[in-house]
Amino acid sequence: MKLVRAFHAQAAACATLGSPFMARLMTLLADRLEPDHGAVARRLFEWPGDVTPAGASLPLRLAGGLHALRLGGDAGLAAVYPPANALDDALWDAVSAAMTREAPFLLDWVRRAPQTNEIRRAAVFRAAGHWLTARYGLPLELAELGASAGLNLHWDAYALLVGDTTFGPKDSVLTLAPDWTGVMPPANAPRIAARRGNDLAPLSPIGDRMRLLAYLWPDQPGRLAMTEAALALPPAPVDAADAADWLDALSPQLPGTCRMICHSVAWQYFPDDVQARARATIADLGAATTTDRPLAHLEMETDGATPGARLTLTTWPGGTVHDAGRADFHGRWIDWRLT
Repeated sequence: MKLVRAFHAQAAACATLGSPFMARLMTLLADRLEPDHGAVARRLFEWPGDVTPAGASLPLRLAGGLHALRLGGDAGLAAVYPPANALDDALWDAVSAAMTREAPFLLDWVRRAPQTNEIRRAAVFRAAGHWLTARYGLPLELAELGASAGLNLHWDAYALLVGDTTFGPKDSVLTLAPDWTGVMPPANAPRIAARRGNDLAPLSPIGDRMRLLAYLWPDQPGRLAMTEAALALPPAPVDAADAADWLDALSPQLPGTCRMICHSVAWQYFPDDVQARARATIADLGAATTTDRPLAHLEMETDGATPGARLTLTTWPGGTVHDAGRADFHGRWIDWRLT
């Protein structure tokens, strides 16, 4: 059954990404959830189309809704969610009871696709920003595709710790410390001239705070703490728009800046026609660049290889493609290759 397979696949992914609780929860749902277990179960089993992480991501939608209930003070879930270490039967009883008791809430929750900002991916953005600053010596104009709530548009406010070296502000709101291999980023401090992003359905750092936190995994409190720190910053502007349409409508690049178009684990969710139009527009923007207005396109995206995501940086004038390395999908480690 496709839903059962999707839960098992999500369990394996969660285990790989360091969340034993989520791996256990997903496995329990795969093994015990049945179509006759109430309105929420029935809706999930009847869902049309692809329910896996490559499609509707139904396992993550349900897990996010349950975590939102826990964060909202649900006593039954609080007794079995981390830091508690409940037995499988107790965890299942609490989850199945919540799915019955809070069916209207969960049915509404699963209507929307999972969305969050993985703050640790900002380490890739900062490293690229240092490299571009060293190369061009110009302020950066940031343009992020699939920016969600725009938290990673503030990457210049987050420090990056590589070994004993800190890049970024000493009084930063948070410090990113991935396991780092490869070359060090240049020391040149980036300057940000402008920042803006787009998303089909942007999240508000204020109004959608619970949704942003709920899609973080309950046994990874460090991710919750980093996201809460980022939420304290003033919201970055994120426009509601299709990525290709948004690129077409971008304001002319500011003179004396380097425009940095970036995205992290977002491209795979764009329809094929949007991907094609976006690439064509980026190529057109690149063809129009000059030495005092260069363009960079940073991609942190799956390429079907392992481990993690591929990091690619394309720069114009010239359209040179640089292999920037690889990174864990949640930013836990980075193998940086840009020299």
